[in-house]
Amino acid sequence: MKAMIRRNGLGLSIYMAKKDVEEPVVAVENEDLWGGLVLVRNGWLLALPDLPQSSRLPITVEAKKQSDRD
Repeated sequence: MKAMIRRNGLGLSIYMAKKDVEEPVVAVENEDLWGGLVLVRNGWLLALPDLPQSSRLPITVEAKKQSDRD
């Protein structure tokens, strides 16, 4: 699913337009964010693409949902 990742005053958040959901990121697998899993507050585990560490935010990427822990 398409996901826009941005940094706000509290940290990272992810917006999924198709679901009209914006949630904060609560945990990341890789410190540099890219190529790993992120856990969002609603329980979704998303796999992010492997992008250069220098990728600037905000950015829209293709994230793959790994679990359905609603």
